[in-house]
Amino acid sequence: MQLTKGVEQAICIIVLLATQESSAPLASDEISKRLGVSPSYMKKITRKLVVQGIAVSVPGNNGGVSLAKSATHITMLDVIEAMEGPIQLYPDTGLIRLAFKDGEYAQKGQEILKNVFSQGNRLLIEYLSKVTAADLLKEGLGMSNLPTLNWNRETLSDVLKKEQDDLK
Repeated sequence: MQLTKGVEQAICIIVLLATQESSAPLASDEISKRLGVSPSYMKKITRKLVVQGIAVSVPGNNGGVSLAKSATHITMLDVIEAMEGPIQLYPDTGLIRLAFKDGEYAQKGQEILKNVFSQGNRLLIEYLSKVTAADLLKEGLGMSNLPTLNWNRETLSDVLKKEQDDLK
């Protein structure tokens, strides 16, 4: 199983929004520029995040996109399911029954496969539901608190450099 690039792009959007000043939605044009995708494609990704309650779209001249909830409440499972739908590793197409003519062993083989992949689904869902966007950000930045900035006019590097200079 390989996730689509939409999952990675959605994670990038969440990282941007999780560190964005709460008083200023991130402009859609800025997101599409940073991701290197067309504004219409970025809106498609954002729409999936909005439908799942991860992000909100703010209309108007100073509008854009904001998180609908804290990054501590957004799990990787939320993001994957928003972009890909429910996790289902095994697409039971009935091929086993077809190939082995609905015999006793075909039925047993089908049940064994369904059980194995069902357990895999449960384990994957359990793990991904425990990993939050905030956890990943804190680990990636090596910080216990997430920095906030306005991506509409500054970069993370600028803010982190300023914080380091202030500590000196």
